[in-house]
Amino acid sequence: MMQPPTPSRTADSDPSRRGLDASPARRAELQANLERVRDRIAAATSAAGRDDAPTLVVVTKFFPVTDLVALADLGVVDVGENREQELVEKVDALRAERPDLIVSPRRHFIGQIQSKKARRIARHADVVQSLDRLKLVPLLDAGAADRENPLDIFVQVALERDGSGRGGAQEAELHEVAAAVEQAPHLRLCGLMAVAPLGEEPAAAFSRLAHVRQDFLANFPQATSLSAGMSGDLEDAVKIGATHLRVGSAILGSRPLAG
Repeated sequence: MMQPPTPSRTADSDPSRRGLDASPARRAELQANLERVRDRIAAATSAAGRDDAPTLVVVTKFFPVTDLVALADLGVVDVGENREQELVEKVDALRAERPDLIVSPRRHFIGQIQSKKARRIARHADVVQSLDRLKLVPLLDAGAADRENPLDIFVQVALERDGSGRGGAQEAELHEVAAAVEQAPHLRLCGLMAVAPLGEEPAAAFSRLAHVRQDFLANFPQATSLSAGMSGDLEDAVKIGATHLRVGSAILGSRPLAG
């Protein structure tokens, strides 16, 4: 059964929490879009014959922290960021203005990871979905050393046949990277993440992903999570068992130009 959305929170009764409020019109827009996406997920889950609801990760990259706060107040419990600087700035803003939102929503880092920024990402994110290189494992582990709980890790798999394009480890490298995560004391291996290649039908790409996952689970049976599917292809991802969906534009609208 689909789980009902988390009851919405509000800052209206606490004047100290109003500094990061979105406008009423923007909040209403986000609420309507969020309801539409949740309906799509519910329909896709039912059509796939599943009774387990995928986790919705709302991708807030390039959007202001006021949108993140509005989404949290509307019951969103997982958000995604793809730039280290933006992740850190939003966490700092929440600590200053809305410390009640530091624990939830959970912050998923979904962008490509630069070695020099890996430690900071590990200190500010709750989940890293885009680990794709062995050399990043000790850096993330070092950054997570002071965490109360291990940092959740997804290994990103490349679905492009030539290994170019949208990031990720080649299938032959997955097991080595995943094994290193399992040995890292401050990391927890959760599963796989993938992005459908540009110019290819998502259903075909996700079909390959399902086969990769089957082989991966034979070696890492605890790593059952699968992050796949975005605004335009979430239904295809639900069909092949995605446990996490990364949805941005269908909820927040077209991305503003990055500064």
